[in-house]
Amino acid sequence: MTIDPRVFDLYDEYCHGRLDRREFLLRAAAVAVGGLTMAQALLPRYARAQTVSFTDPRLKAQYVTYPSPGGNAGTMRGYLVQPAGAGPFPALLVIHENRGLNPYIEDVARRAAVEGFLALAPDGLAPAGGYPGNDDDGRALQTGLDQAKLRTDMLNSARFLKTHALCSGRLGATGFCWGGGVVGFLAVTMGADLQAGVPFYGAPPDSADVTRIRAPLLVHLAEDDPRINALWPECEAALQASGVRHEVHAYPGTRHGFHNNSTPRYDEEAARLAWERTVAFFREHLA
Repeated sequence: MTIDPRVFDLYDEYCHGRLDRREFLLRAAAVAVGGLTMAQALLPRYARAQTVSFTDPRLKAQYVTYPSPGGNAGTMRGYLVQPAGAGPFPALLVIHENRGLNPYIEDVARRAAVEGFLALAPDGLAPAGGYPGNDDDGRALQTGLDQAKLRTDMLNSARFLKTHALCSGRLGATGFCWGGGVVGFLAVTMGADLQAGVPFYGAPPDSADVTRIRAPLLVHLAEDDPRINALWPECEAALQASGVRHEVHAYPGTRHGFHNNSTPRYDEEAARLAWERTVAFFREHLA
């Protein structure tokens, strides 16, 4: 199905919480012939997202809880996936979008594990009962949390993973949309304790804070994502001025969310290339 660009734009508004589901569907129906059908096609189908089974013999997956002082509840829950073998392994924090730990992000954690990384995907909604099984309720729950404490929960998750018995002591972080922005926050906050960061179409850190970053960054952007892309040139200049190693890739013909294979925004070629670059980048800096 060919999706009208105006419906894609409305979906972006919906994904970022500026429209609720009902308003998204109503507006989509109004702007284009067949707009309602297009809008419904854009809603996530998480059965598509599984590329690595949770029973894959190359990994072991489990849910874990750990302390999170200063966070929204004092404890956190995450999805920990370890590669086969005794370890220790380089570690990778996988940070979700603005709706909690959904099946797509869990699959990304498993993808990281089969590449040899100890992966933890924290559920920022754990203090509110966890990801509720659908993105609409998840988005509302995440919006209702104290955002500063939510970032602290992500920071505590990174620290838990870095000190895990199976971790080699080398830590990277990747994240998507909201989680991409958290990668920048961790790079600023953790300094030399973070060895590499890979944000996917996330907001950059404040340029004034860039001098605190020690981790090299690999930034993935969609070509058609004006809101996020407009934020990066100033940060790129600050990274350059501060001598922070960084790469920025914008993928032609893609939209925000192109790595998420549960919706039609997914771009298979761009997602494959971005993931290959991500794995190679982490192997280089977490070895």
